[in-house]
Amino acid sequence: MRLVVNIYTATQDFPKSELYGLVNQMRRAAVSIPSNIAEGKGRLTNRDRGHFFSQARGSLLELETQILIAEHLKYISSAQANARVQVSAKVGRMLNALIDSIRPKHATSAA
Repeated sequence: MRLVVNIYTATQDFPKSELYGLVNQMRRAAVSIPSNIAEGKGRLTNRDRGHFFSQARGSLLELETQILIAEHLKYISSAQANARVQVSAKVGRMLNALIDSIRPKHATSAA
């Protein structure tokens, strides 16, 4: 959820013309990440959990792309973009570990 607050703070200074464009997209993608994780945690099966965790990962990658777009448009500096992408990558690693934790463990057979 810190990433969400970070994105809300970062987008406060974007041009007003972007309020319903990039600002809205970035905020929605950011909010979608913990929301989908929470919804997945509430599901009864690993398959259902995996679906929502996968949605969260998609939103995370969407947000990373939008951060880079904001950088290219000079709405945020390269340093700000890099810092946010690093936080996003950390969230991505945690999310991947969460997804891996619910994957079925298959016994490997010797050939």
